[in-house]
Amino acid sequence: MRQTRFMRNIWLGIENLLLHKLRSFLTMLGVVFGVGSVVAMLSVGEGASKEALEQIRKLGSNNIIISSIKSAEEESLSTTHSHMGIYGLLYEDHRRISESFSHVKQTAPAKIMRKDSRLGEKEMELRVVGTTPQWFELVPREVLAGRELLQSDEDKKAPVAVLTEFGARKILATESTIGQTIRIGGDQFEVIGIVKSESGQAGNIQIPDQEVDAYIPIEVARRYFGDIFTKRTSSGDEREKVELHQIIVEVDEGDKVESVAAGIKRMLEQFHKKKDYVVSVPLALRKQAEATKRRFNIVLGSIAGISLLVGGIGIMNIMLASVTERTREIGIRRAIGAKRRQIVYQFLIETTVLSTTGGIIGLGVGALIPFLITYFSGMITVMTLKGILLPLSISVTIGILFGLYPAIHAAKVDPIVALRHE
Repeated sequence: MRQTRFMRNIWLGIENLLLHKLRSFLTMLGVVFGVGSVVAMLSVGEGASKEALEQIRKLGSNNIIISSIKSAEEESLSTTHSHMGIYGLLYEDHRRISESFSHVKQTAPAKIMRKDSRLGEKEMELRVVGTTPQWFELVPREVLAGRELLQSDEDKKAPVAVLTEFGARKILATESTIGQTIRIGGDQFEVIGIVKSESGQAGNIQIPDQEVDAYIPIEVARRYFGDIFTKRTSSGDEREKVELHQIIVEVDEGDKVESVAAGIKRMLEQFHKKKDYVVSVPLALRKQAEATKRRFNIVLGSIAGISLLVGGIGIMNIMLASVTERTREIGIRRAIGAKRRQIVYQFLIETTVLSTTGGIIGLGVGALIPFLITYFSGMITVMTLKGILLPLSISVTIGILFGLYPAIHAAKVDPIVALRHE
């Protein structure tokens, strides 16, 4: 019985709204745009956060990345042609880090240099990375053809190279190239594998691999290219001596990453008079990104929530006007036995129908805007269940709250006065 009466009240509310279609539609617009803007902003914020976290994930949440940099002193001396810059990480640093920390699971040292390469008739400049097989465990990438570096390659000091997909395509290397010879600098290497390319930056940390990498055993890099590099600049050639350009450290437990990083910093400070290194912790960057995401969502949600608030005020305004227009109808219903709570229910149902319908249409608008943003700008947007249910529930709640006062105001109308109303 109660269910039948409730459904009858809903249909009555819908009929009353349909009597003034244009007014009802214009009233809903505030809620439509409010919900649409909330959904769109949360989708954009979620997409930006996902992209940032994905970049950080590529760095490895349990990894610590230590990179060589020029100290301020070296930067000032590099302008003199006779000076050879000596800075950065040492082979001894790698040994100390591997042996001094119980929570260090494994490490991967890297010598990085730019060299011209040739495969057949095609030439291009590659970023040559002399490293160990552990690199491919700490920077995991899909193997598209052949294989990665093995410990046997390191032990035999074999002149072999693994190319990245992008670099391989540039020099027309395909799966059939596996086993062929590529010239890097003035030396020949056998191509043993091609791995998927990755590139980019997460915060201020550069992803260890790039699109035009060639990976060779680190002992081969030391034998063929040495530790002294000549770099061409606009002011002339600069000579630098760098033993290791990067060391990637994997920690066995996630909650030990920051303490191990702090220990590595203290150890490096003891053996480096100049600050010619930087220690980066992707885990700390991830925590920062998650905190930024929360602030971003709060700000965007607050801005969009104002639109919903304006829509709610519009609903209250229209319903107050409706109460005035329907004063005689209210008086007749009270005179034939309608209770005050029934009058309240009737007006609340109308405001809820307005806000719910507006919210559903707003969800459609909110889903369309991120799609258009992604289509035209290429920006990643992500719609989540929370991003859909939250604005819809807020719109329904606002409809009830802002409809409550007009409903109570209607219920308080004196039936005698209402029947005299023209």
